[in-house]
Amino acid sequence: MPDPTTPQAGQNRLRSVPVEIRVSVGHARPTVAELLELRQDAVLPLDRRIEDPVELFVGDRLVAYGELVEPDGGGPGALGVRLTELVDGGAG
Repeated sequence: MPDPTTPQAGQNRLRSVPVEIRVSVGHARPTVAELLELRQDAVLPLDRRIEDPVELFVGDRLVAYGELVEPDGGGPGALGVRLTELVDGGAG
């Protein structure tokens, strides 16, 4: 039976911790007046085009860029992200 106190056992447990990834498709900067005027079916323009890459964040750290896709077997309207570039975390 493996020793649960070894560094390898700790790394294996750490690998099973879920991590939330946030995908950003763009930003908007309306004024308060513009925001208050929004109604159902209003369109809020973003600072990106539909073909521009999306950004993937873990916490506040940018980790990758990708493109929106419909995943195979995901059902109608399902959404996924194909990674196109990993961001180098660097040592700083």
